[in-house]
Amino acid sequence: MNKPLVIILTAIVLDAVGIGLIFPILPSLLQEVTHADKVAQYIGIMTALYAAMQFVFAPVLGALSDRLGRRPVLLISLGGAAINYLVLAFAPNLWLLLIGRAIAGLTSANVSVATAYVTDISPPEMRARRFGLLNAMFGIGFIIGPVLGGALGDYWLRLPFIAAAVLNAANLLLAFAVLPETRKPSRERIDLAALNPLRPLRWIFSMKSLLPVILIFFVFSGTGEAYGTCWALWGSDAFHWNGLWIGLSLGTFGICQTLSQAFLPGPAVKLLGERTAILTGVGAVCIALAIMAFATEGWMIFAIMPLFALGGIGVPALQSLATRQVGEDQQGQFQGVLASVVSLASIIAPLGFSSFYFVVRDAWPGAIWLSVVALYAIGIPLVLGLKLAKREPMPA
Repeated sequence: MNKPLVIILTAIVLDAVGIGLIFPILPSLLQEVTHADKVAQYIGIMTALYAAMQFVFAPVLGALSDRLGRRPVLLISLGGAAINYLVLAFAPNLWLLLIGRAIAGLTSANVSVATAYVTDISPPEMRARRFGLLNAMFGIGFIIGPVLGGALGDYWLRLPFIAAAVLNAANLLLAFAVLPETRKPSRERIDLAALNPLRPLRWIFSMKSLLPVILIFFVFSGTGEAYGTCWALWGSDAFHWNGLWIGLSLGTFGICQTLSQAFLPGPAVKLLGERTAILTGVGAVCIALAIMAFATEGWMIFAIMPLFALGGIGVPALQSLATRQVGEDQQGQFQGVLASVVSLASIIAPLGFSSFYFVVRDAWPGAIWLSVVALYAIGIPLVLGLKLAKREPMPA
């Protein structure tokens, strides 16, 4: 493995660590700066703001890297992330926290640049494997982040941000020293229309037969936002977990998801078929969520992690099923639409889940997980109704 690839993979890990480390400490941090007991809505706003900045700036950074080169965009992004985490470490009020989280979302949009860099340095026959490594590194970072954030946050709420700043600064220095440029700067003008993140969404309403699978992706992506938005609040309210236990529970969840998605989908689809694998995964997750809703002891959550692991077969099976809805010559356009839909769900869902948790927190915190089950229930008839015989042509 060459040095540039190692640096890019390290950057992806740090991006994921930065996303994950804030989850265990965010409720306590918001209580400190707002002096409010109920902070669920603030968490939803911060999570949605982070996702919105990624949604808007991922195409911008990608286009700038095509024009200016990959290296300067990556270096600026890493430097911005290091500075931003220092700002977050000493932010005295909510507004500065929101600004810092927005900048964090902007800088973490460099995943699109990292993907382009890997494409530049990888021959075609190695790209699939290296893109798999990118996904694996993100999973590893999201496992490390919550555990690190919870452990350090128990010593001092701001310490995780300082750790993230140091890690990003170290990676910046390493990248500056040994990361070569892979693309010559271009004098061509940037197509401003291509920077519009809503552009792919305009195709949705032109694809009537594809609307069910697009809606399934929107619903299932939305369910995933409940964990990052409400897990830490719920763990503290239901079991009085400290930052370390919240981090350990999120880290265990991440390990189960990573391992299951790495090893189970292939055999499951071969044995059950794509549609049945999706429904099996959804069923397993819904059982786990129902147990969480009524759980009275913290150990029960760790005990049901195998159910979440089984649920990990659902999304890869859905991705496989989705690719069969259009022809081979339209896969890129279709995947762009799905990526936009997933990003949109990441903006909307945190606001909905945080608002619902704000309502049910005092009476029954676990009700939040039944709301996720209800959202899954919307997608089940759509999965059952998907047809594979006819592929829908995409609009030009």
